[in-house]
Amino acid sequence: MIDPVQLVLLLIIVILAILLVVLGIQVFLILRELKKTIGKASNVLDNIDSISESIEGPVEAISSIALAFKAGSFLSVAKFIKDLLGDREGKKRERE
Repeated sequence: MIDPVQLVLLLIIVILAILLVVLGIQVFLILRELKKTIGKASNVLDNIDSISESIEGPVEAISSIALAFKAGSFLSVAKFIKDLLGDREGKKRERE
């Protein structure tokens, strides 16, 4: 017959094995959720990168205009605006 001590030890081993399986499943689910979260964070960072690149051009243009006004050269400002408008018209013609 099975000794009571053996029965208690067998019961404890079975309970611990079940708990380890449940713990392993939970760790797997947590890691899968972490992977999804990191993927979403990566998408957000990509969007921020594209937004900052699209803002970079106009900010540089405003900075150039401000520096030209600060230097007091109205002709350089007029030339810059002409070049800027010329670039936009050139891009529109290329699209057509």
